[in-house]
Amino acid sequence: MTNDKKTILITGVAGLLGSRLADWIIENKPEYKVVGIDDLSGGFEENINPKVDFWQMNLIDHPIENCFEVNKFDYVFHFAAYAAEGLSPFIRSFNYDNNLKATARIVNECIKNDVKRLVFTSTLAVYGHGSGGIFDEEQQQAPIDPYGVAKYACEMDIQIAAEQHGLDFCIIRPHNVYGINQNIWDKYRNVLGIWMFQHLNKQPMTIFGTGDQTRAFSYIDDSLEPLWNAAIKPEASKQIINLGGIEEHSIIGASVILKEVMGEFGGKRPETIFLEGRHEVKHSIPTYQKSVDILGFEHKTSLKEGLREMYQWALRQPSRDRFVWPSYELDKGIYSFWKQ
Repeated sequence: MTNDKKTILITGVAGLLGSRLADWIIENKPEYKVVGIDDLSGGFEENINPKVDFWQMNLIDHPIENCFEVNKFDYVFHFAAYAAEGLSPFIRSFNYDNNLKATARIVNECIKNDVKRLVFTSTLAVYGHGSGGIFDEEQQQAPIDPYGVAKYACEMDIQIAAEQHGLDFCIIRPHNVYGINQNIWDKYRNVLGIWMFQHLNKQPMTIFGTGDQTRAFSYIDDSLEPLWNAAIKPEASKQIINLGGIEEHSIIGASVILKEVMGEFGGKRPETIFLEGRHEVKHSIPTYQKSVDILGFEHKTSLKEGLREMYQWALRQPSRDRFVWPSYELDKGIYSFWKQ
């Protein structure tokens, strides 16, 4: 009996986006087989749905061509990346290998194997400071850190591959995504996860600078069907689309909401410590109409509702050591709170 299932690949399948999208596809699109790649450097194997055909490998120097040859993918979701904007100036070489080199290898395999469409997750970091803090897909990109530079270079390379080799793509620029299966044990990324780790380990919550920076946080489950639509909808072909929440919150305001959630579950509200400011975009709010029109995005989950779900999940997690880089490529200019 032949297997008539169509097949998709998700890179970064042990991470937040990858694991949750795999769950969604398995539940809602049973006609598809899900294959996942992850090196487990930033995600955990227990996040991976047991129905996923899991290949543990990294994208930089492992033989990913074997995975492509065996599976003949219809669609590829390339999510794998180490998304630490603030740390990226101090791990430059790793940042460019992890993003540029890995993505180039995925692009090559998609071209060789006639993948129907590549869905690539970029970042709002490509906009830099933007225009008044509002980021529209038509704006000129001007990233201010190596992570944003790497993602923008990947975007350009994918578009060149489309022009020269006929690769179909949809580039998604997600922003401040949070939720179940997030890595809350990483010291350098995902402020909501950092706060949860600090609280669960009886540490004060930390904020860089004054806390008046603004972000639009995005609960992962609201983006799952739109991510799927990025692969299968004809109108998503060769599009670049912001994707995520539309509520604007200051960092200090978000910390207050999380403390309220902690209080609901009997947790003691932690104190907040303000650290030195760092080199970052102060206001990061995207436009979202394109994601509504093309991907069917709906902002369903308020920050408080999403944090409530994530916090209950976090309370059930095992104790893990916090991830700390053993050394940086560059120490000059490192912030005091990250010094070894």
